[in-house]
Amino acid sequence: MKVKVLLSILVLSFTLSVGCTKATKPTPAPSTTQNQNQGSKPDGVTTASVVDNAAAFEKAIGTNGTWIIAITKDLTINKDLVLEGEYKNGKKDKDGKDIIQRKVALYTQDEKRNITGRFTLTAPKFTINSPKASIQHGTFKGDLYVSAKDFQLIDAKVDGNVYFTNDEAKSTFKMDDKSSVTGKKEVKK
Repeated sequence: MKVKVLLSILVLSFTLSVGCTKATKPTPAPSTTQNQNQGSKPDGVTTASVVDNAAAFEKAIGTNGTWIIAITKDLTINKDLVLEGEYKNGKKDKDGKDIIQRKVALYTQDEKRNITGRFTLTAPKFTINSPKASIQHGTFKGDLYVSAKDFQLIDAKVDGNVYFTNDEAKSTFKMDDKSSVTGKKEVKK
């Protein structure tokens, strides 16, 4: 009897581990904010944060948040927001170095990565302090303040102004041809 119980537990454990490894969720990415502050390996790893409310969004964009923040419906937040922290996306570049990335995903997608919904994030001000960050496939309504280098708009609309707080942020900013800004794009120190 004990052998059957142990065998059943072993089979169940194996089945669960195989099922978990086939998940299509993003690869966990270490938070380098802790790494920079302590000079050692990160204390934890982060994955995508799928949010549908203001409190969860605010937590996900902080220094102890996640490398990708995906909203699942329109969100209105009546206070200024700040995207902070440096994150690795779990991938390596051609030289084997960790890729730094931070993504605000204003959309949902299916298993084939087809966009199934686009959403609007509304806030008076959204400051981008995370390097290599992007806003993708939706609309940000408010003024965007970009302090970090290599910020991108990818198939996104800013219904407001984009202010760069330094020249490097402006010179490294990229926007694809599907993106638009209804207001100004200028340096405002």
